[in-house]
Amino acid sequence: MLSPDIIKKIKKIHIKAGRRVNTLMAGQYKSVFRGSGIEFEEVREYVPGDEVKSIDWKVSARMGRPFVKRYKEEREQVVMLLLDMSGSGLFGTSDALKRETAAEVASILAFNAIRNNDKVGAILFTEGVEKYIPPQKGSAHVWRVIREMFSFRPSQSGTDLKIAVDYLGRVRRKRTTAFLISDFLVQNRRPDAPFDLARAFRSASMRHELIAVVVSDPGEFRLPETGILLVEDAETGALYHLDGSDRKTRERYETLKRREYAGILGGLKRARIDAIPMETTSDAADVLTRYFRIRERRKR
Repeated sequence: MLSPDIIKKIKKIHIKAGRRVNTLMAGQYKSVFRGSGIEFEEVREYVPGDEVKSIDWKVSARMGRPFVKRYKEEREQVVMLLLDMSGSGLFGTSDALKRETAAEVASILAFNAIRNNDKVGAILFTEGVEKYIPPQKGSAHVWRVIREMFSFRPSQSGTDLKIAVDYLGRVRRKRTTAFLISDFLVQNRRPDAPFDLARAFRSASMRHELIAVVVSDPGEFRLPETGILLVEDAETGALYHLDGSDRKTRERYETLKRREYAGILGGLKRARIDAIPMETTSDAADVLTRYFRIRERRKR
């Protein structure tokens, strides 16, 4: 059974996301994410006016008269939502936790997809794949996806992005538009270490359209000006003591966190993966709409 608080959040995001998709984002998604190309439909006899390049020479030779191949455009596509459910998502200094912002982003994308008659699926992951929801169409299915994103309780707290992307490659053979929604904070990685995603995501990005949504909270980049703080890593459970009253400690902390964030965005850029920065204080629909517009201009 879902708690009243969870039900309230689900209803709120269901109504909000549906309304924004029908107004602000109308047409943006469809113009950017069309079907994956063309697919073969049939072979029929040649008629005057058909292009010579469409002639199927093997069939024509076998039948003794010209035949042409016909194709149709693939309108339907599959959108996969890869949602990070690790412990670091339970942080937030505004009205929403990072995990709630990630779920809101995924909900808006899901509504856009079904409005365009696309299928939607989801992969909820931490250190491993915790739940796979196969892609389907329809509002009832989107309601199920949203419910799972808000109510699911993962069994692990760490993050392994590669496992999630590799799993996508196994369950989706045909080209898919996939949104990897995460804060990209991987345990046991130094903030100043290079963020090498090109190697980790190479095979998936060659087969699928992989887009990253990098979720962050403004509070992650600063320490409160107080005394000694006991800070716990939400994914590893490690405890640290930091002196929030010391200016140099606060400055060094902010420098390291900014460098880590820049490394994430830089790593995605080197991997040639679109990155959408998403703060917990941002309007998710506005940020996604801006991205759609930029992508549409780029395609032109």
